[in-house]
Amino acid sequence: MLSYTWPTNYQEAVACQQACQDKVRLIPLAAPPRLVAGVDVAYNKVGSALYGAVVVMSLPELAVVEEVGATGVQQFPYIPGLLSFREIPILMAALEKVRHRPEVILVDGQGIAHPRGLGLAAHLGVLLDMPTIGCAKSRLIGMAAEPGIEKGSVSPLEWQGKTIGLVLRSRRNCKPLYLSPGNLITMAESLQVVLQCLGKYRLPLPLREAHLLSQRLRAGDQLSE
Repeated sequence: MLSYTWPTNYQEAVACQQACQDKVRLIPLAAPPRLVAGVDVAYNKVGSALYGAVVVMSLPELAVVEEVGATGVQQFPYIPGLLSFREIPILMAALEKVRHRPEVILVDGQGIAHPRGLGLAAHLGVLLDMPTIGCAKSRLIGMAAEPGIEKGSVSPLEWQGKTIGLVLRSRRNCKPLYLSPGNLITMAESLQVVLQCLGKYRLPLPLREAHLLSQRLRAGDQLSE
């Protein structure tokens, strides 16, 4: 559960990010992960409902161990750079149901590659005190050279003289992904875990499965209306 009053406006949210950013720790994992989760959120196209999905998979087999979901209502408007305030409450509700605790969580969003160093993955990692990795489909900040066209090609994402993430070609000739550590994991480990999770799709398999689950939850809810 969230341990403090959730922000309701831009000023409160930015202040919360600034306070939480100091709690981010990029340190090595205690051991190679055996369970990794992907999380995703889908939105009702008409109303204010949203759907959080968690899929836990084993490594290195990439077999589905558990799937859980939660339905809720949006508590924060869409504001660039403040995605976590829309999606964390529903993701926390879904994660509370998980029986097989993952050692790492992949998040469809930014880790530290964020103007205030606290994207969705980093914020979620701080609240849960768990290792998280941001695996975004688009760049929020920073500059990077285009990685090679082959699967696994990487280039550093730089901002203000620092490497804040990696640009990864997750599938040959496909648009790259933007990786950044969220919390309790290093940059190198973030890349290693994501590479282990790649299959024949652009998204790492735990994230793809979580996305498909969130879409099914939304479709099922709409059918029941």
